[in-house]
Amino acid sequence: MNPNSKGTKRVKRHILSTITLSLMAAFAHAGGHEGHDHTSAPTSGIDTRYIDKSVRAQDDFFQHLNGEWLRSTEIPADKSSWGSFAKLRDDTLFQLRDLIQGLQGKKGLKGDDAKIAALYASYMNEAKLEKLGAKPLAGELSRIRGLKDKKGMPSLIAHFNKTGVPAPYGVFVSQDARNSTQYAAHMSQSGLGLPDREYYLKKDDAKMADALAKYELHVAKVLGLAGNKDGADKAKAIVALETELAKVQWSRVENRDPVKRYNKMEISKLAESAPGYDWQAALGATGIAAKTDSVIVAQPSYMTEFAKLVESTPLETWKAYFEWHLLRDASPYLSKDFDQANFAFYGTVLTGVTEQQPRWKRGVGVVEGAIGEGMGKLYVASHFPAARKARMEELVKNLLVAYKQSIDSIDWMSPETKKQAQEKLAKFTPKIGYPNKWRDYSKLQFKEGDLIGNMGRAAEFAYNRNLAKLGKPIDKEEWGMTPQTINAYYRPTANEIVFPAAILQPPFFDMKADDAVNYGAIGAVIGHEISHGFDDSGSQYDGDGNLRDWWTAEDRAAFKVKADAMVKQYGSYEPVPGYNINGKLTLGENIADNSGLAIAYKAYKISLGGKTSPVIDGLTGEQRVFMGFGQVWRTKMREQQAIVQIKTDPHSAGRFRANGTVVNQPAFYEAFGVKEGDKMYVKPEDRIIIW
Repeated sequence: MNPNSKGTKRVKRHILSTITLSLMAAFAHAGGHEGHDHTSAPTSGIDTRYIDKSVRAQDDFFQHLNGEWLRSTEIPADKSSWGSFAKLRDDTLFQLRDLIQGLQGKKGLKGDDAKIAALYASYMNEAKLEKLGAKPLAGELSRIRGLKDKKGMPSLIAHFNKTGVPAPYGVFVSQDARNSTQYAAHMSQSGLGLPDREYYLKKDDAKMADALAKYELHVAKVLGLAGNKDGADKAKAIVALETELAKVQWSRVENRDPVKRYNKMEISKLAESAPGYDWQAALGATGIAAKTDSVIVAQPSYMTEFAKLVESTPLETWKAYFEWHLLRDASPYLSKDFDQANFAFYGTVLTGVTEQQPRWKRGVGVVEGAIGEGMGKLYVASHFPAARKARMEELVKNLLVAYKQSIDSIDWMSPETKKQAQEKLAKFTPKIGYPNKWRDYSKLQFKEGDLIGNMGRAAEFAYNRNLAKLGKPIDKEEWGMTPQTINAYYRPTANEIVFPAAILQPPFFDMKADDAVNYGAIGAVIGHEISHGFDDSGSQYDGDGNLRDWWTAEDRAAFKVKADAMVKQYGSYEPVPGYNINGKLTLGENIADNSGLAIAYKAYKISLGGKTSPVIDGLTGEQRVFMGFGQVWRTKMREQQAIVQIKTDPHSAGRFRANGTVVNQPAFYEAFGVKEGDKMYVKPEDRIIIW
């Protein structure tokens, strides 16, 4: 995640909790390109300038394809990484800024346009923010400092949930994974100031220990900026408390299991399993208890241990903890001393970025986070030709046909389970470009001179909108990403695959290019999202979005053998010396990458109708499919950010998303003549082919 995009993250927290399987963990955004000029010959879609001719594709496919780019490219000072996604994100920021600036100065603005202009203006008014300092938080700080006993904690945490401030647990509404026709209340662990629990617990890791020590100094500094004279002592207590929370939180690998995360219980039963904390008051204050008597608890053992920590930890430590997380959340929207301190730690220490993004870029991110679909309407009208959506619909249809054939042809699955898989595939719902129904922001109000108030109102609007779903029919038109997002996702409880408008441009989708590169790039993205419905997690949901075991025991065991082999394969990769990819954490994404590319290649071959693929720029169509895939993952990343990615991101590093995927594809060996003795060669019996 871009350290400067916190505003986006804050108000999307309730939405993103329902999206589990996306192309990229870090959401990027991009603008449009012109449509296909049908009067000209198609291009290869491969940027041959970046091919490293000193390295053979048979020895290092990623380096061969991207070597010259890697040599000539420097990561911008204000970025933690640079590549296809980051470049397109930057492109869209300029386009979105132009759209926002086109609104400013106009008289009589109404609706979403007026809200966009007001929020952006409030963020860009630095003089006002400098004058105010920490004063906008006076009421919130008073609420925390005035806490007289622990009985007030449930109400305070509920308030934090509503206003988007991090807390030890979060509540939200999403589909019931055992009954996807209904919404249910959910509760999940939260509340750490570092990217992952391992930053607190890996005492033998010098880099993580250093980050933890600097985190404590940062906490002390920010508390001091807010007027705390004992900031150092409070910071020490806060880090100690967060360490205790980290010890009892579930790991990211544990949280990948949807069955273990599904623990539906009556609120009264939660009080029995996690005594020592008033859960009835907690869920009453959130508004949940007035609408339902049950809640799905993702990590019940954590709630039990959290309740114990409430009892054993002094009230003053909890108050310091709450004050810190309020300040942490608000720092980007306060005066420069808070904002720069926030960047110095979360930007520089954690991700290696030495220069903060220009304020206007951060301002665009704030607007997107608060009123994303309002911006999306403007973006689609200006940057998304209808022809692009029509072509994408055709590609999705072709990929689904290829997937159907692939399920029929696999030799490790019984006819009984194949039938169930085909039934699920037939129920997939594709969404392309933008929502059919735009979000209604009429109840959301912004004031030009009140940035902190605006951010709180945006978060509360998102919370109330989410809470209001309880007891209502499922909104099948809702999107979990905005049209200007460069990403895609699969939502298992809806069995839907979603492709926002902005991903439909080069290098993912090129209307001027021959089909091969589009199948290798956006085709593999489509296949990737379909494959999430059949990975180790998504395969536990049926075609209606319900957690249901539709596999025979023998087929599930055969699948596990292949999955375990993939865990071992990716776990052997070492993006940073001493830091290997977590094969279990990345398993679902690695399955999706491998199966997605295999299906995309199959779809391309079907599209040829038995004809020989055209040779363009000296490259066969079969080669261009794989090269289209490989150039999408062209990335350079700072070491600090690479470590954060390894510890937190379910996606593998770009180099290994490319090389780790193609070595399992028999067609790759044929396309590039890879033979035994070549460094990319893997014996046929060791290649992992699932779908």
